[in-house]
Amino acid sequence: MNKFANIYRLGVKELRILLRDPVLIVLIIWTFSGGIYSIATTASMELHNAPIAVVDEDQSQLSRRIINAFYGPYFKTSESIDRDGIDPGMDGGKYTFVVDIPPDFERDLLADRQPAIQVNVDATMVSQAFIGSSYIQNITSGEINEFVQGFRGESLLPIGLVVRTKFNPNRNSAWFGSVMEVINNITLLSIILTGAAVIREREHGTLEHLLVMPLTPFEIMMAKIWAMGLVVLTAAALSLHFMVQGVLGVPVAGSVGLFLFGAMLHLFSAAAMGIFMGTVSRSMPQLGLLMILVILPLQMLSGGITPHDSMPKVVQAIMALAPTTHFVSFAQAILYRGAGFDLVWPSFLAIIAIGSVFFMAALILFRRSINVTA
Repeated sequence: MNKFANIYRLGVKELRILLRDPVLIVLIIWTFSGGIYSIATTASMELHNAPIAVVDEDQSQLSRRIINAFYGPYFKTSESIDRDGIDPGMDGGKYTFVVDIPPDFERDLLADRQPAIQVNVDATMVSQAFIGSSYIQNITSGEINEFVQGFRGESLLPIGLVVRTKFNPNRNSAWFGSVMEVINNITLLSIILTGAAVIREREHGTLEHLLVMPLTPFEIMMAKIWAMGLVVLTAAALSLHFMVQGVLGVPVAGSVGLFLFGAMLHLFSAAAMGIFMGTVSRSMPQLGLLMILVILPLQMLSGGITPHDSMPKVVQAIMALAPTTHFVSFAQAILYRGAGFDLVWPSFLAIIAIGSVFFMAALILFRRSINVTA
């Protein structure tokens, strides 16, 4: 009982110190409010206002119909340029797409000579390049078919392809971006807060005060983990309710309680990683540099940005040992697809096992650091 009382009092002390740090308070509030809103509303994966230019060398009725078919909100108003303006416009980043309609295109089409339209794409705009080229192909094909047939309609095929989009019918990137930002911020802040708590103890000289008390390294670590974990978990729950579901109007398919329970398990392992890095680092700048090397690969390779199955087998095997991979897996399953405990329990067990290893490693290193300081 004395151990639990010590852990509780030390955790309350961590919370009081955090409340006196306005920088971290502002960071937490912004991360789970304005940061999520900005990512969800500005980082669009759909084609929107893409700059396009057209080289009309045909000057026919069909070419004008194709040009007039490129309109908002997918494309900006198309600009008419000549062939000499293609390379300067593409090199200068002025146009993402340039459509070149060759001379005598309409005449060759009616004569069944199968002329081709050239589409130049700036592939450095990755999110729009592939989507936009497909849009341009569909738009031009529709206009050509309508012109040749004399009416707008689709040719009948022996097999009909019907696409049904599940979990995000409108394919709205805000639904994906906002939830993924909450998931990423849970990992980010849990590591930052616990690592900063260890560095703060060392820089303020309060670590020596703890050493003269009847406390164990286990109690000190657990106090930091539960206090910082409580802050992050509370902020995540409020963000899901007010920002994601309220302001952004993103539906959550599964149980928020089940997600928060899994997030609590993940916080244990992420906070242990934060203590480990805080023990290795000797100052806040060192901690910041170390976090860049650790957090960026964890978030980029966890499956939230690129599907896990699309990565090389070696990377998949390595990332299977990272808690973020399993956290992103069950978080997406619960919040996007409404999965229950019967589907996500293997990820829970994996996080518990990985978190225990991280905690033991952090405890050993933290105990050695305390002994050296003593």
